[in-house]
Amino acid sequence: MLAKYLSYFFPIPVVKRKSTLSKSLEVTWNNGQLVLDSAQTNYSFGSLQRILRKGLKYIGFERIRNFQEVLVLGVAGGSVIATLVEEIRFRGKITGVELDAEVLQVAKDYFKIDRYAQLELIVEDAFSFVLRSQKKYDLIIIDIFQDTQMPPFLFEDFFMQHINRLLNIDGFILFNTMVLSPEDSKRNALYRQKFSDNYSVRMYPKVEEHNELFTIKKLA
Repeated sequence: MLAKYLSYFFPIPVVKRKSTLSKSLEVTWNNGQLVLDSAQTNYSFGSLQRILRKGLKYIGFERIRNFQEVLVLGVAGGSVIATLVEEIRFRGKITGVELDAEVLQVAKDYFKIDRYAQLELIVEDAFSFVLRSQKKYDLIIIDIFQDTQMPPFLFEDFFMQHINRLLNIDGFILFNTMVLSPEDSKRNALYRQKFSDNYSVRMYPKVEEHNELFTIKKLA
């Protein structure tokens, strides 16, 4: 495809769509691959895929292959799901929760996310899903943004308690955050301190410049 090869020299726009939640969604050929961007940041594939891949590598690909249930809060174009299935070769069940129906439609139309038989997609607010869910997961990936903004509930005790309730012992949380200000750094430092000795918490700063990753293992 000509656009794919030309994209190694300059980005080739494919489509731009409006979204009630994300405002602007743009699919572009960039460096030989399709990427999904919002107005100010990469939403899927591109740098975001590299960021979450690093987090999954910190947890361990071999360990992840032995998991049975993965929950993804914030699907966007589905790049982390592609990494799980195609690179890590995870064969268990994946539940993807995404509030923005428009972004899921883009994921289906341009990134063929619905080709994965093991994936269940749910259009719902992550907060309400976590509150009502009774399932247990071995890995919970939290990657929720509206452009560059993170909803405050992600850092609140009530949400954290319910996330922890859904996590199996010896399971992991992978939490992608964006740090754009000193206040964001303080927010993340306080978040890290909230976990008891029943958890092993590691923080990885400056992953792709503005992102900070947490890996959180439930010990008991």
